[in-house]
Amino acid sequence: MAKKVYAVKKGKTTGIFLTWEECKKNVHGFPGAQYKSFPTLQEAESYLTGNEANLPLTEEEEAEGCTAYVDGSFDNVKQGYSYGCILLWQGKRIEMSKAFYGGEDVSMRNVAGELEGAMAAMTYCEEHEIPLLHLYYDYQGIESWATGEWKRNKPGTVRYKQYFDSLKKVRVVFHKVKGHSGVELNEAVDLLAKAALGIC
Repeated sequence: MAKKVYAVKKGKTTGIFLTWEECKKNVHGFPGAQYKSFPTLQEAESYLTGNEANLPLTEEEEAEGCTAYVDGSFDNVKQGYSYGCILLWQGKRIEMSKAFYGGEDVSMRNVAGELEGAMAAMTYCEEHEIPLLHLYYDYQGIESWATGEWKRNKPGTVRYKQYFDSLKKVRVVFHKVKGHSGVELNEAVDLLAKAALGIC
């Protein structure tokens, strides 16, 4: 079995460790520890510097990867936001949607919903141990808040970044699509999000 290296982004001591025992010493019992294992030193270094998305995909990731489309919606009358999400994995099409009402994120309108949709897709991959997620979105913040390119000024964007950084099993590759441009699955998740709020 190929030897792994371990990268600790948040722990008692951060950096790269060559054994699980050394890694464990620095994350065990540390609140909110962030760490991952990698097959190569380059990947571990990229994780620590935030350049992980630029690494070439491994054969395993390409073979086992999942594709997801997400979008959000908003209802001003009900003061609610929602997401629609479609995942394509191993020949299956999984549709998810959910509405949220009130709360501190409602001021972000449909963007709050799209963030929730992105996290729902990531959660599905984490729970099913899917190593790669191709995430298609139409609002730039879905990628830019996660990568740190955009500053997080609201609680919802802060939580989103924290959640993204906590991922341990899935690597996310972001893809921007133009909203309402006829992309079939992007239009489909838009309808799912609206249906969750009862506005279509």
